Amino acid sequence: MKATFKKTAVLVLALAVLLTLAACAAHTPDAPATEAPAANAPIETKAPEEITLIVFAAASLTETLTEIADMYKEVAPNVNIILTFESSGTLKTNIEEGADCDVFISAGQKQMNQLDINAEPEINTNGLDFVLADSRCNLLENKVALAVPDGNPKEINSYEDLKAALESGDILLAMGNADVPVGQYTQKILAYFGLDEAALASAGCITYGTNVKEVTSQVSEGAVDCGIIYQTDAFSANLTVVDTATKEMCGQVIYPASVLKISKHADAAQAFLDFLKTPEAAAVFEAVGFTPLG
Repeated sequence: MKATFKKTAVLVLALAVLLTLAACAAHTPDAPATEAPAANAPIETKAPEEITLIVFAAASLTETLTEIADMYKEVAPNVNIILTFESSGTLKTNIEEGADCDVFISAGQKQMNQLDINAEPEINTNGLDFVLADSRCNLLENKVALAVPDGNPKEINSYEDLKAALESGDILLAMGNADVPVGQYTQKILAYFGLDEAALASAGCITYGTNVKEVTSQVSEGAVDCGIIYQTDAFSANLTVVDTATKEMCGQVIYPASVLKISKHADAAQAFLDFLKTPEAAAVFEAVGFTPLG
């Protein structure tokens, strides 16, 4: 009988334990369910990296490129464009001497060739290697214009008139220095007409400017009787153009552009250069007389 009582007690104790565990389980709060994201919840994206691009451009691009850089902010708001305008020769020298630059736009092939290892060695005499070859392109064409101040007091109406007036010594012409593209184009025009630049300068018939904007200012202020500038600068300054030079007189005025190998943001620089070839940018260039070349 004692054995039976003991066995019964064990069974009762075991049943009590089971009932206790079941009660605890019944009162244990459920683990919080993981909520699925709402169907329309915004997806967090990483903000684009802030990038600064330094663009060196010929002075004759001042108005147009400033406008296009502002337009580009709508396309790439994370890209800050810093524009530096000067004569192409000065910009080329600055690059050669170590200035930071991502994109270079020259008003002449010579200055770009002097930085391009693929150019003829007689042009790139120092073997400079700054141009990112696959990025180089001919961006724009311009015209070399003969502009006169208000009233055209010397009645210069063509390059032939300019030739005759220079030969008579009865005129003051403004032109660019020999190290800037507009000056180099002017030298070709003078040579085409058989005029001696050095003799004319000594006779006081020629004055110089360090870039096309300086020459344009001399004409605008009436400090000279006429000046040889780009037709785009004449348009921007509201000057009267009486003639434009032909290809035979000075060759084509082509503006090459390139990303430079020293760029810290070559992909972003290429994207900006590509934007300069879009219809939106072309419209800005065409409005002042450039011919986009794509």
